[in-house]
Amino acid sequence: MKDKSDELKQRTQKFALRIIKLCKSLPAGKDADVIGKQLLRSGTSVGANYRAASRARSQADFISKITICEEEADESGYWMELIIASGLMKKELVNDLSKEAGELTAIFTASDKTARANKKN
Repeated sequence: MKDKSDELKQRTQKFALRIIKLCKSLPAGKDADVIGKQLLRSGTSVGANYRAASRARSQADFISKITICEEEADESGYWMELIIASGLMKKELVNDLSKEAGELTAIFTASDKTARANKKN
């Protein structure tokens, strides 16, 4: 049986792979290149930082790393919003992945809050 940590590791890896695919499908152009590189960096960072958080040596270390996951997932959502708003890609093509960025952000925000509350106790 898989635990929540393993499920989230797989989910963040799938998110990264979908980000890579989206970035590859952006049209050619300087604007798309700049936004695509930013999205690629933040989107692939989510899973890498979650793996690091899973190996945290202390509660403080976990909080630090899970906060990075939260920030990178949120940043990924921002870059996807820009892709849509700038007309680089239609909303329908980005919507599901953008929704996943929002869900991951919410998960990491909740984990951060729980970890901080447990640290105080």
